This record gives sequence, C-alpha cells and structure tokens, in this order.
Amino acid sequence: MALVAMAGLPNAASAQPQVDPAATSEQITVRPLLAARIRSEHVEQGKLEADALTLRVRGGAEARKGRISILIEGEATLAPVHDYSAFPFPAPGNRQWRPAQAIVPDPENAELNRLQIEYRTNARTLTLGRQRIDLDDQRWVGSVGWRQNEQTFDAVRGTAAIGPASIDLAYATSQRTIFGTDAGPRSALAGDFLLAGVAAKRGPVEGKLFAYLIEYDEASALANSSQTYGGFLSADVPVGGKTSLGLRASYARQSDYGSNPLSYAANYWSLDASTRMADFDLGVGVETLGSDNGRAVQTPLATLHKFNGWADMFLTTPPGGLRDVHIAFGRKFPEVKAIGGLNVGIIVHRYSSSGGTARYGHEFDAMIGGRLKKVSALIKYASYHARSFGANTRKLWLQLEFSL
Repeated sequence: MALVAMAGLPNAASAQPQVDPAATSEQITVRPLLAARIRSEHVEQGKLEADALTLRVRGGAEARKGRISILIEGEATLAPVHDYSAFPFPAPGNRQWRPAQAIVPDPENAELNRLQIEYRTNARTLTLGRQRIDLDDQRWVGSVGWRQNEQTFDAVRGTAAIGPASIDLAYATSQRTIFGTDAGPRSALAGDFLLAGVAAKRGPVEGKLFAYLIEYDEASALANSSQTYGGFLSADVPVGGKTSLGLRASYARQSDYGSNPLSYAANYWSLDASTRMADFDLGVGVETLGSDNGRAVQTPLATLHKFNGWADMFLTTPPGGLRDVHIAFGRKFPEVKAIGGLNVGIIVHRYSSSGGTARYGHEFDAMIGGRLKKVSALIKYASYHARSFGANTRKLWLQLEFSL
C-alpha cells in the first residue's frame, strides 16, 4: 500500500541482504544477526487505559557455504512496565491477560523465531523451516513487523524468475503468532496454508495473480479458513523532473474453505494514487473489504497494522464489511544532515461499512522518524473517533531501534 510506505512505517527486521551465491567462494562465512527495539506505548480506549514499556531483542547467526545457508534466530521480549493486557482474547489464569486494562499485544516472551535452511541461486530460492514470509505489501501475508513478537511460519517456500515473470509458492503447516509461547493454543495455529503467486514486470508496470488457500485445524480459528483469488496492477511513472505518479489497483474474491462452518463469498478491492514531488508525497485511496451473509473478508495472515489506521480498530473486519477512504501527506528533510532519513507523515481515514450505509468513524494518524547511524527513532500517534463502531481511542508510541 503506497500510502503506508510513504508514511514511513518501520520494519527494519524484514530487510534482507541480497546475496549472489554464484560469486561466493566455497569458504564458510558467518553473519551475525542482532536487533533491539525499546518502545513506550500509551493507550486510551473508552474507559480503559494502558501503559507499556517493552524491550525486544533478536539475536542469531547465518552461516553460508556456496549456495546453501543455515539461519537460526531467537527472540525475547521483556516488559519493565506492564500496565496492560497482552491478549485480545480471554486467557483465564494467565497473568498477562488483564481485562480491566486496554490491550497492547506485546506479551513477554522468549522463543525460537527462525530456523531455516536455504538454497539460493541468482534466479531461484528454496527455503525450508521456520521463516519470515512477506508477500508484496503484506496485505494478505506478512510478518507483523510492527509488533515486538514477530509472526513467522513453519513452511517450505520456493521462488523462481523466468524472464520477466516470477513464481512464488509456499506451503505452511503452522502460523507462529505474535502472542508468543505464553498464549496457549493461540501461540501457534496449525493448518494447511497454500500461498501461490505469479508476477510479471514490464517497464514501470507490475502485475500479479495470486491464490491463498487457508485451512485451520484449531476450532477457535475455523471461521478464518478461506480461499482467496485475486491480483493487482501497479505502476510508478515519472512525469518530469523529480515528480512521479504511482497507481495501484487490486481485486480479490474470498469465500469459505475447508472446515469453515460459515458460508460466504465476498469481494475485496482497492485503488490508490500517489504523487512524489521532490521531497513531498501526497496520496489518496479507497479500500473495500466486502461482506456476504454476515461474514466479511478477513486477512488473518496479514500485517494488519499497516492497513486501516494505526489505532488498530479493524484487525477483524466487521460483519458489515469495511470501506476505508484515506488521504496521506509526507515530507522528507534531506537538508537535515545530522538526522538521516528525517521524515514526517500524516494520514486521515474515514470508515464505513462496505456498502457505505453505516458510518463507523474517522481517524487521524501522524508520525515523525529519523536515524542516527544504526539507531532509528520514531514518534507515532493515532486518534480514532467512533461514530457507530468501537470506542474513541488514542495511542502514542515512542520508539528506538538498533540493528546490525
């Protein structure tokens, strides 16, 4: 989603170095992995409040010999200030579930985040094990990089480039959720997840067709079993000087699948337009998650915080569906040499049901971020004003992040 990218949402952990194994010697090389993030989050939601100070550390190593690499990474989250409920679902007897406080879904946790073996050439990759999967803009499948505990998958994934086209095929048996090892059956959701895509690029135009077949085993998640078929077209076209125009259109059709006890078939579509003029960005867009038979389009594998407002009011799409009309403004400040990548972003959302008959509310989001060498800083704010859905919500984040 161009508007979200423009606003500078951080996800440094998802950045992967480009390696050309053909140019690599047969000598074993080891690359250390280290990232740390400390964040303060304050929430006011209706009559509930929360304050959290969390520290997340990831560490590990990647060993490579020729075309083959092995990666292992652990993840731990501590909460020196824990005045919040870590789970948005009932967890009786769990000290991190506090229904009298607002939710901050960053539980204290220590776990194996990734353990994978990969074979890579210039045109093909094959990855087996617990891994991060970020597809396209992460609207359907992502690693939820905003939360402290990352979402990963126990999967096998292969990619291949064939001329201007590329194929991406993954099969996963477990979704390792952001709720960590203390969340009981919600720690990892077993099932059969088939993620397939074929993409092509010609000049400034890129397109993709995809099929996502999601079947859960756990009774609590059966209603999210679905089959989604769709695609998108996008283009980033220079229009003269330092000005460019970005366009993106996406459509998908989702219906029940596998053991889902519900029967529905609903449409998803989005349109986005953005322009970049020197150091200024402006974007407008509309996204609609349709509804049928009282069941709306859901995206349970997605990086949901990137979409439909930072207040996270629509992590689960309401039964009447969702229409999100949004306008975004961004500004970079390359003239400020002391702070690298200094930028600000503002996004305004207006929410309604997918048919537009029920007005849910509106939201104002703002951020400012930058970095000093290997340390990035972020201040982010979200304010949701409820009309017929949810409660008035305000959230404020202060964050520092370091990564090798």
